[in-house]
Amino acid sequence: QVQLVESGGGLVQPGGSLRVSCAASGSIFSIYTMGWYRQAPGKQRELVASIGRGGSTNYADSVKGRFTISRDNGKNTEYLQMNSLKPEDTAVYYCNADVKNAAGLRNYWGQGTQVTVSS
Repeated sequence: QVQLVESGGGLVQPGGSLRVSCAASGSIFSIYTMGWYRQAPGKQRELVASIGRGGSTNYADSVKGRFTISRDNGKNTEYLQMNSLKPEDTAVYYCNADVKNAAGLRNYWGQGTQVTVSS
């Protein structure tokens, strides 16, 4: 079994910064694409950013230039650095990963961490 655990969410003022992390643990041979999604109240879950094992990245237009995704393959951990935060960034942020283990290649989700941008 594989667990993804997010940390680092919280309350921040508009214009502020926050970094969320996601650590994967359990039966892991290799982790391929990792990503961050978010879901605001009353809205669908949306992709924020993703990163390949080699470091290639992809961002939603709404966060380009403000958010940076990164990963540490040795620690099975990904990060999302969020700068110049706006109230519309308020959401539950979920990490996601494609993990290969003895059971094969499967997609996993974390439990989510709340990010609130408000004065």
